[in-house]
Amino acid sequence: MPIRYLHTMVRVLDLDASIAFYEVLGLKETRRHVSEAGRFTLVFMAPPGQEECPVELTYNWDGDSGLPSDSRHFGHLAYAVPNIYETCQHLMDNGVVINRPPRDGRMAFVRSPDNVSIELLQEGEALAPSEPWTSMPNVGHW
Repeated sequence: MPIRYLHTMVRVLDLDASIAFYEVLGLKETRRHVSEAGRFTLVFMAPPGQEECPVELTYNWDGDSGLPSDSRHFGHLAYAVPNIYETCQHLMDNGVVINRPPRDGRMAFVRSPDNVSIELLQEGEALAPSEPWTSMPNVGHW
């Protein structure tokens, strides 16, 4: 029985802030579903050219006070990037905290406004270790 990947869903508390974060990350809105009856909005965002791999941002209009602190055991979203250092610098320039800097030239972690962990991986071989990344400490949880 074959299966096909559809999307990864994350609940968001501030839809505009979450959309802005994922746009800084490089994702674009691919579609939107607004349910007046259900009082929710779904926004699908994906990397350009990879619209088949979206993250679904689920926003409940009446709030989501029941949002679990552990994100229902959600692990992380992972994206490959062409240059881990340039990507992390771009994110920092746009106010994103680098929770786990790419000290190894290979991997970094950031968090969305809703505390979703995002893993960034260098495409291909790791880049040579470089400052300021090699001496940058971890910040918070990742």
